[in-house]
Amino acid sequence: MKRSLALALTAFVAFVGIAVLVTACGSSKKNKSTTGASSGTLIQKNTANAGVTVKVGSKNFTEEFILGEIDAQALEAAGYKVKRDLNLGSEQIAFKALKGGNIDGYPEYTSTALTSFFGKKATDIPSEAKQAVDQAQSDFAKVGLVAFAPTPFTSANAVGMLKKKADQLGVTKVSDLKGKSQNLTLYGSPECRQRPDCLVGLEQNYGLKFKKFVPVDIGLRYEVLDKGQADLSIIFTTDAQLSTRKDVITLEDDKHVFPPGNVTFVARKATVDKAGPDMQKTIELVQQGLTEKVLRELNARVDVDRETPRQAAKEYLKESGYTK
Repeated sequence: MKRSLALALTAFVAFVGIAVLVTACGSSKKNKSTTGASSGTLIQKNTANAGVTVKVGSKNFTEEFILGEIDAQALEAAGYKVKRDLNLGSEQIAFKALKGGNIDGYPEYTSTALTSFFGKKATDIPSEAKQAVDQAQSDFAKVGLVAFAPTPFTSANAVGMLKKKADQLGVTKVSDLKGKSQNLTLYGSPECRQRPDCLVGLEQNYGLKFKKFVPVDIGLRYEVLDKGQADLSIIFTTDAQLSTRKDVITLEDDKHVFPPGNVTFVARKATVDKAGPDMQKTIELVQQGLTEKVLRELNARVDVDRETPRQAAKEYLKESGYTK
């Protein structure tokens, strides 16, 4: 069954307006969007952009595929020629590709950037989103990159487990694992082993030692719980499964090792300068409707309903009035 983004999008899209790149629909035209959201933010194609090619990348999991596709399709609607490389790998691989000029831009989480690229401790990242974004933008600028305005939604790592197992252990927050973790197996992405907002933070900040840590493909982080291979699995707070499944819970991060991060599109300054103002304005426009509720819905369309990321992105742009 096809999902609707109506309730999640209406509050944002109805009030979003950017003078450049958008056209306000007159009151005589009825919005045909299946979301029920007000139209009035249609991206305008600029023929002057046809001579500029932008290569959009992404990391290697569902949410990144969707975000990369939203950015790519929006830029195409604005008249740019767009190439895609939407399964680069971890954040370090994506960042290397960007700095090396193999891609022109990709969506990145501010918390990931600050901890993985710029050496900040997870516990030192500002809890106020604007401060964290400002910090990330400043650090990116020092290496010749431009970080656009962020999405409304934030996402973070979380320790997930089956509710039945949590009830058996009597745990509701991560610190409750003290004295129990030595008997538990933790699964996480391969890069989790080195990240301060993952295994490193759990060991250093919570003092936890696990029976075993097992790297796993991000797409299998729920399957290993279901099969009993993992007692604990590192999941994301915007995962569709947290809305569709009642048998999976996340433990409260009571020592704030998993800082939430807004997403910013990070691009090479040379590309931004060549592309002109439409590039940044277009991407910032289509990000404005991306609330946490919308992201969970889009993730569900791909992970649960088995749509492709390209199709989910296309529906989001159309249903929210950004494209026809």
